[in-house]
Amino acid sequence: MRSKTDICGIGAVTAYGWGRESLWEGLASGVPCAQFAEGFGETPDQPGWVAHVPEGGRARDGSLHARALLAAAREAIEDAGARGWTPGRRVGVISGGVREDLRTWDRLTEMGEQLMYRREFIGMMPSTPIATLMSEFGFHGPSMATSAMCATGSAAVLTAKMWLDAGMADDVVVVTTDLSATRPMVRNFVHCGVAVTDVPPLDACRPFQEGTRGFTFSEAAVAVVLTQRKTESYATLRGGAMTHEAHNAMALDPDPSNAIAAVTGALENANAAPSDVRYLNAHGTGTKLCHRTESRILEAVFPKETEIYSIKPLTGHSQSGSALTEIATICLAAERDLVPAPKPVADGHSQLMDGPSRPESGLTVKTSIGMGGYVAAVVLENA
Repeated sequence: MRSKTDICGIGAVTAYGWGRESLWEGLASGVPCAQFAEGFGETPDQPGWVAHVPEGGRARDGSLHARALLAAAREAIEDAGARGWTPGRRVGVISGGVREDLRTWDRLTEMGEQLMYRREFIGMMPSTPIATLMSEFGFHGPSMATSAMCATGSAAVLTAKMWLDAGMADDVVVVTTDLSATRPMVRNFVHCGVAVTDVPPLDACRPFQEGTRGFTFSEAAVAVVLTQRKTESYATLRGGAMTHEAHNAMALDPDPSNAIAAVTGALENANAAPSDVRYLNAHGTGTKLCHRTESRILEAVFPKETEIYSIKPLTGHSQSGSALTEIATICLAAERDLVPAPKPVADGHSQLMDGPSRPESGLTVKTSIGMGGYVAAVVLENA
């Protein structure tokens, strides 16, 4: 019999600010974190809606990307310690991302033949912040980087659980980071027809509602600590599953069979029935393809009592940072006795939550869908 895997520490740096309390206060307010920023409109001289992580962190940590990653991880570790966690002999670290330190890479390209300062150059390598973290806390367990596009956070926590179940680590810190909201990146996502910058978030991103157009591009660094030893945990990671659609580099498969299989596999892995699930925390990007796939998952797998919601109208879509932001939100919702579901702004699915509410008993399934066909589902139980 597998041991219970708990989430006992949370850290976050988002466009709401530095720290998990900033994330929670932003979600509880129901106000999106995006700003009308210069240079993000159709042309460089026009503003547009985007959600950037503000400046902050320890200067000696290096770039904003490294500062955010390390700040989120440190906060999660400190939080876990305050909740009764003591690091075991083998603490592992899983770092998740897609584009790493994009701003510094862009600067390197612009420099041409000019050499960058050695410390700055080494600092932009994806291994450097993790090496800093391992050294700072004396962690000697396994360490790796992982990417499943927008499903990275879910894939990372499931990998951490496998390490714990297999006895490869005593505890695992998972941190996912995406600070890639540069003008070229956002502009190309707009060109692909999925990101929206010309209207406010609640006008653009309406998951499972009429009139939805897509998502507001955002940034985030989020970390959690997982353990199978007794702590004052936020939630239990019951299990999960991953599949791949093997269909297209961008578009979702019109046949949702493989996405549905990830969810039914997650329930089987978690030894749970569909009727045990009270909430489906959706990937919920607000795109029509995501709406279609996740609506069909909801209707094919779960009873009418299961409600669906997405926080992306508030947080925006931080790509590889999104899934762990949403997992952290599920954990905080259980502790704070509030599911921070955005209030619908248009007619929508009959099972869409009608705004914030006190959580009811039952499991939460978190679905994540990554560009290219990655699908993941995790099953969480309130502590």
